[in-house]
Amino acid sequence: MSALATVARTTILDDLEAGRVRAAWPDPSAPGGWRVDPDVKRAILARFADRTPADWSVGPFEFRDRAALRPRSLAGGPWRIVPGGTSVRSGVHLEPDVVVMPPSYVNVGAWIGAGTMVDSHVLVGSCAQVGERVHLAAGVLLGGVLEPPNARPVIVEDEAFVGAGSALLDGVLVRQGAVIGAGVTLTGTSRLYDLVEERLIDGTVEMPLVVPARAVVIPGTRLLAGPFAREHGLGAATAVIVKRREAGTDARVALEGLLR
Repeated sequence: MSALATVARTTILDDLEAGRVRAAWPDPSAPGGWRVDPDVKRAILARFADRTPADWSVGPFEFRDRAALRPRSLAGGPWRIVPGGTSVRSGVHLEPDVVVMPPSYVNVGAWIGAGTMVDSHVLVGSCAQVGERVHLAAGVLLGGVLEPPNARPVIVEDEAFVGAGSALLDGVLVRQGAVIGAGVTLTGTSRLYDLVEERLIDGTVEMPLVVPARAVVIPGTRLLAGPFAREHGLGAATAVIVKRREAGTDARVALEGLLR
């Protein structure tokens, strides 16, 4: 039964913020270990149908947006939202000790776990699920998803590190403790070259890409086939697993507790 079976649609944003419902739940019995709740996403989309505008101001700044999707209240919470231009939309769940550095944007339906650092210029898209003690480094993009309702959102599990300027799109799932190097772009249908296991990991529309737990992924290239490509030395960007996370990697991606 859907998590919304006994929840009125008019309270969907409150329920998302409180963590009573979410767009996707950890579920070992579901494909990829995550169960999508399409009713939650449909309820969020219903809020977009209300095009009534609203005006509000914060200090000298003025805003105008849909009244049904205002910024959420952040005062007094067990987190740090550092001043400087960050916006967290209503319907976002923040666990204790989350830190959001400016400027960043967190869209409706997102879930961010305890102790996670959202660094400067990060976009957390609609319904993205981010686990505990994750570090989203500067300039990271997590794609959003509301349609189709059954599509899996981008998911980053506990203790993962996503390097500066990386982009995770179209339902990519990053398993616990994985490290995504700076500048890596992964979509749901990307091909990942695993040098450790000597295998190819393919994502599809039906089953988007899954990055293995504790994998260390860096940008790479591969030669393109065909006489023209060979003549001109053409290659395409790809992503490569070069090793599994170990003590040295942990030290390089560790975030000082004082910064949290």
